[in-house]
Amino acid sequence: MKSGRIWIIVSILVVVAMMAAACQPATQQAASGPITFGMLLVGPYNDHGWSEATYNGALYAQQQIADSEFVYLDNVNTSSRPGTTPEQLAEDLLTRGSQVVIFNSDDMIDGAHTFAVTHPEVTVLHLSGDGAWADGENFQDLPNLVNVMGQMEYGKMIAGCAAALTTQTGQIGYLGPLINAETRRLASSAYLGARYCWTEYLGNDPADLQFRVNWIGFWFNIPGFTQDPTQVADEFYNTGFDVVISGIDTTEALVEADRLTQAGTPVFALAYDYVDACAQAPSVCLGVPYFNWGPAITTVLEDVQAGTIESSWSWFSPDWTDINNPDTSIVGFEKGPALSDSASVQIDQFIAELAGGLNLWSGPLNLQDGTVYLADGEAATQQQIWYLPQLLEGMEGASVPTE
Repeated sequence: MKSGRIWIIVSILVVVAMMAAACQPATQQAASGPITFGMLLVGPYNDHGWSEATYNGALYAQQQIADSEFVYLDNVNTSSRPGTTPEQLAEDLLTRGSQVVIFNSDDMIDGAHTFAVTHPEVTVLHLSGDGAWADGENFQDLPNLVNVMGQMEYGKMIAGCAAALTTQTGQIGYLGPLINAETRRLASSAYLGARYCWTEYLGNDPADLQFRVNWIGFWFNIPGFTQDPTQVADEFYNTGFDVVISGIDTTEALVEADRLTQAGTPVFALAYDYVDACAQAPSVCLGVPYFNWGPAITTVLEDVQAGTIESSWSWFSPDWTDINNPDTSIVGFEKGPALSDSASVQIDQFIAELAGGLNLWSGPLNLQDGTVYLADGEAATQQQIWYLPQLLEGMEGASVPTE
């Protein structure tokens, strides 16, 4: 009888265990399974800029997640792949087994949304978009859409500060891509950082700082469609601008600064997007504000595996304990070899101020046309920064695209 009772107890425990296992969500089983994720890159995977930064972020995620596979298509733009759309090219990633598709450019916003509607079973990660932002202007209410963006506004402020601490002429150029809300707020952030360090660290009159934005028309050079960024950079350097901050995906500003410096005209540049961009021309590079996409992409993929992924919009700030930590900070600033020792110390001071709560997006601030943007003491909301309608007062350059 004793052995019979034991057998009954064991049988009950087995049944309970089986029932408990059956009650576990099916997504728990997927947590240890393989995952394939695909990425559409707007430019070449090795552009030393935005696309290479996102490509490297995907490689980081692949290394972090066991049994994962990464596939991609690069040069996803109308010039390189005429007659195609991002959503059409994303179909190719599905045929290669992708359970997650990453659209890496704001320029792909319509394609990302269309693809998410067409494929509700696929997680669509759009870097830099706002379709999943319930309070945003482009909200789509798509359960499979995820947006991730880093607060590069801080990186651009640091770049602007480095430019202001270096310029000898008081003339800073900003090599801009196309004109939209994102590029306006990033160029304006660079101006805010430059103006702060020009006045607060150097004690100069803000009226003596000239900050001009020249746009090329896209994120990189497309012959016949954009202005040539090499010529735009040269125009800056040949008219008294001795520092150019790049806002495009490629390194023409650095290349031209290096050429002119070697020819006897010392000028400088700051790169963008990619942590190792200064290697293109170290002797003239003041630094690079860059994106570190790996940890954010990894988190999304882990959530997909675990079955816990939800539609979300995330605009991550740097890790202020260490903005260059590759495992925690989505935005960093790599100092360039051309940055002077004294400027380097002041950059550290500026970063510490930002980490401590310094908010340059506060009033009084006017828009370029003189309209009040922020009243004295008023701090900008996320919407006011994200959807900045014009450049700021004190900046030169177009605020809206010309027809």
